[in-house]
Amino acid sequence: PRYRPDWASLDARPLPAWFDQAKVGVFVHWGVFSVPAWGSEWFWWHWQGEHRADYERFVRRRYPPDTTYADFAPHFTANDFQPREWAQLFQKAGARYVVLTTKHHEGFTNWGSPVSWNWNSLDTGPHQDLVGKLGQALRESNIRYGLYHSLLEWFNPLYLADKKSGFKTQDFITKKTMPELYDLVLKYKPDLIWSDGDWEAPASYWNSTSFLAWLYNDSPVKDTVVVNDRWCNNCSCRHGGYYNCADKYKPGTLPTHKWEMCSSIDKLSWGYRSNMNIAELMDEASIIEELVQTVSFGGNYLLNVGPTKEGVIVPIFQERLLALGRWLDTNGEAIYGSKPWRVQMENSTDTVWYTSKGPVVYAIFLLWPRDSVLELSTPIPSPATQVTMLGFAGTLEWQKSPGKGLLITLPYMLPSPLPPQSGWTVKLEGVK
Repeated sequence: PRYRPDWASLDARPLPAWFDQAKVGVFVHWGVFSVPAWGSEWFWWHWQGEHRADYERFVRRRYPPDTTYADFAPHFTANDFQPREWAQLFQKAGARYVVLTTKHHEGFTNWGSPVSWNWNSLDTGPHQDLVGKLGQALRESNIRYGLYHSLLEWFNPLYLADKKSGFKTQDFITKKTMPELYDLVLKYKPDLIWSDGDWEAPASYWNSTSFLAWLYNDSPVKDTVVVNDRWCNNCSCRHGGYYNCADKYKPGTLPTHKWEMCSSIDKLSWGYRSNMNIAELMDEASIIEELVQTVSFGGNYLLNVGPTKEGVIVPIFQERLLALGRWLDTNGEAIYGSKPWRVQMENSTDTVWYTSKGPVVYAIFLLWPRDSVLELSTPIPSPATQVTMLGFAGTLEWQKSPGKGLLITLPYMLPSPLPPQSGWTVKLEGVK
């Protein structure tokens, strides 16, 4: 069937199956904001939209008088950008898809956009097609490619004129936003479009529904492409493909609609900050905890890193990604391609989470029980019940617990002054 350019029709499109099976992705925020590398990727807005004193002070201290945001662009060099190394890192991290910012709200495009004259990565800065180069490397590594794209541009004169008209005119849409979206799809054939910058105007201004109808009906990726829900000022959690709802969204219960949680290793920013410290970063245990909770609730987990202006993913971010990958090497069977079980977490605790595949149930526990006996009250055992632990050879002994459920004797762990923390998985077969 052909999709009509209205939400009733577009929202009825089934989500391509690859997305729900993928579960784990990496988000990359990279642009001119990586040059000041301070505050956040909203640097330009905080500095010259809101005139925040701390941002004005920062620029005064570090840059010549009369510095403009455009002056940062030549310093966005990407001199050390190694797309194949990025792709290998993301693969080792267990990512099945990667989403790159092709254009953030600053309007600078990471490809040679024909409608972003002199404010793109071919004409200035890197003098490279960053979107194309990363895409090629990811495809060689068999990783799906997603493109983040901001509908709005804070200081684009065409956008500001449309805004002044109460969004009755659409010069910015016809001359900038839509030409770029069509160009991205036709040039790079993305697996995913991660829309953003939607919140100031309705779908009728953005022309979202007609673009999505073309995307689903006639584009080269019509059968495989996935989109999120940020296409208009009241679309979030209501319209589009899968739902983001909000940054770092945690539903707390099982949603009825496919969703994705985007999170960032740097808790204070999505773009790179040169002055971040270790206390402001997520540690391995909290990344794994977020992943497990998200997947138990049927979501995908998209974890963000911000590369430097030279194109380096700093070692602390690499270390976090590799730790996630090592965890997935052992426990990925309970994550990739899994479905939510009849219960998402053990009722008395938020340290045991469930996923399932057909009749098999996985219980992922985030804290090692003190006496090495894991009590699960939700699964109902049968004489045929078998319990194993991912990454551990052989079966585990279990018995029916006095109440209901089962008591599982875990393998012996070497004594340590600290309780080990990062998550383990028991696989339950023959339970209800």
